[in-house]
Amino acid sequence: MSAASEATPLAAPGNPVGRSVRDSLIVAKRNLIRMGRIPEMLIFGLIQPIMFVVLFTYVFGGSIQVGGSDSTQAYREFLMAGIFAQTVTFATAGAGAGIADDMHKGLIDRFRSLPMARGAVLTGRTLADLVQTALTLLVLAIVALIVGWRTHENLGKVLVGFGLLLLLGYAFSWIGALIGLSVRTPEAATSGGLIWLFPLTFISNAFVDANQMPTFLRHIAEWNPFSATVQACRELFGNLPPGFHTPDAWPMQHPVWASLIWSVAITLFFRTLAVRKYRSATA
Repeated sequence: MSAASEATPLAAPGNPVGRSVRDSLIVAKRNLIRMGRIPEMLIFGLIQPIMFVVLFTYVFGGSIQVGGSDSTQAYREFLMAGIFAQTVTFATAGAGAGIADDMHKGLIDRFRSLPMARGAVLTGRTLADLVQTALTLLVLAIVALIVGWRTHENLGKVLVGFGLLLLLGYAFSWIGALIGLSVRTPEAATSGGLIWLFPLTFISNAFVDANQMPTFLRHIAEWNPFSATVQACRELFGNLPPGFHTPDAWPMQHPVWASLIWSVAITLFFRTLAVRKYRSATA
């Protein structure tokens, strides 16, 4: 075992909360600088959601009906909230791979030798991923406007919708952090971060009307935390198609509250597990 890994961090003076915030921001800055030096990370992260927008809009959009409308425009607007939500959740794989890479290179051991808050390493990483996700959402929204997506509510509601998307992405980044700490290589973290996301995003209301699913799948989709954020964004963007029947399940009737509750609960639960795993993995 290296001397760095055996070292005990010295207690830094100052308020513990303020010190933790400061340390987290320093680690976030370090990760943002690293991301800026590797622009391929952002470019490749944009390719997949743009492909989904094009495929579902121009390839599948003409054969999928939602609500009481059969127009392509209605499905295009219905689709975009799902694409946005899928984009922020798929960033989970990148968060897990980044943390696994730091673990693999021994960087975490060097962090432990410094007088810094234990949770700052993970918090800083997830904050940096949140900034990258926000940039990705901005570019994706511009692409969506180009292909014909429009909002029909005021700017305040639209911004709240994007805020819920970022909150969901931040919550899921903690799942990625836990996965990254639990595997041995960045490749395993990437695979582990994606394999469970596909059923989560497709057994939802992201791409099709959940009312058209078999009963048991419909119930899963209605209580899926991913679906709550998608439904909330559709309402806040004014993208519910004419004649659309909102399911009777509580998360679908109160999607904004459901999205907030799910995102906060996921953040608290998986942050606790990730910090605990971090301490045991580097002890």
